[in-house]
Amino acid sequence: MGERDEPEVIGRRVQRLRSARGLTQRQLAEPTYTPAYISTLEAGRVRPSDAALRHIAERLGVAFEELATGRPARLVTDLRLRLTEAQRTLATGEAEHAREQYAALLAEAEGYGLDEVLATALLGLGECALDTGDISDARRCFERAEEALAGLPLPVRVPALRGRAVSHYLAGELRYAVYLLESTLDELNRGGLHDPDALLLLYASVIGPYMDMGAHARAAQAAEFALALAPRVDDPALVARMHRSVARTLLAEGRLTEADASLAKAAELYRQLQIRTELANCHWMRGYVYAQGGRLERAEQELREALTMLTAKRAGLYSSQVAVELADVLHRRDRSEEASALLHDVLGDLSSERGAVHAAAAHRLLGIIAEDGRDSEAAEEHYVRALSLLERAGAAGDLADLCRLLGDLLRRSGRVEAALDAYRTGLGHRTAPGTTTLGPAPAQPPL
Repeated sequence: MGERDEPEVIGRRVQRLRSARGLTQRQLAEPTYTPAYISTLEAGRVRPSDAALRHIAERLGVAFEELATGRPARLVTDLRLRLTEAQRTLATGEAEHAREQYAALLAEAEGYGLDEVLATALLGLGECALDTGDISDARRCFERAEEALAGLPLPVRVPALRGRAVSHYLAGELRYAVYLLESTLDELNRGGLHDPDALLLLYASVIGPYMDMGAHARAAQAAEFALALAPRVDDPALVARMHRSVARTLLAEGRLTEADASLAKAAELYRQLQIRTELANCHWMRGYVYAQGGRLERAEQELREALTMLTAKRAGLYSSQVAVELADVLHRRDRSEEASALLHDVLGDLSSERGAVHAAAAHRLLGIIAEDGRDSEAAEEHYVRALSLLERAGAAGDLADLCRLLGDLLRRSGRVEAALDAYRTGLGHRTAPGTTTLGPAPAQPPL
């Protein structure tokens, strides 16, 4: 038998529907069953078979599912269709509209006790919140989705786990984000649960935190695994996301042409899917690639395109992060006043709990601009703020560079002991990148 309510609930439903239609127990029972059977059923003292329920449903003029579960006919199918529409809405960049659609679906799923629909709606709401920068709300949605999926196999729960990890990452909690992603990868690989979609989603998601923590070797390995898994995955959006993440690793290794090619593949897939947030992120990363290669005019074009796309869809957190990258390019193009104004505008949208790594990057760049203008006091203030943000986030690679900048500033002002302390702190973070903050690498998939 399929999913259905308890006998007492079904019995009361049958009695209510029979009375509403003016039928006697005999009229409902004929010709297959007896009035006594209907009486026993309505009293909740017998669990009716599917055949009995189909007979009664036909006599009452209702669908079998409605009689067995209390849900209107085709409810689940209709909800899934609406879920697909909400997913499409989110994919085309209308996060606020998608949030309204998912919220309505969540309310209906809660009312009818449909855990699968409820979990999918919560995942959608979490993605909407990530898009608009509501990190705390996103985390709550992903946590609730995990609870709804608690009894299901791990591969089914991976999107919720990954969403929670990303929300911690964007909040600046890099180590915990890596812990969540790595422990889930370990459980999948050691347990023989080699689901390509789940593994690719996790490997693509862990690249960013690895890079920010200075664990470049692990980021490169995760990228290799993701690339090896890509041919086994049917979801083009997932493959496109993977290409965008892999580009960060290629960039760190100085493979600019390959990074650009990887981003071009992702951009083409996203154009086909009309996923504007991710497409904007591709422009963002391409701008970063061009900036690293010294092609500053092209970098500015790509970053402005990303910023325009993200601002149009009110993706506040991502817009602020792109603005920091753009400000760096503007500064390098000798437009420091414009860069400084842009940074001060976005700092109001960033904090230690929301975009900590990019908030630190903004303060770091403002410190450099202040140094250029011979304002050592302001420069030191910005560097110290950046240092505090990065220490909280555990971004080892960025910390080492920042300590060098702060140490140089302190040394030039004659504060040698303070400069030495800053250098020592930086050297501590440069020791064996990835090993001082991370445990053993997760188990590998059988590729």
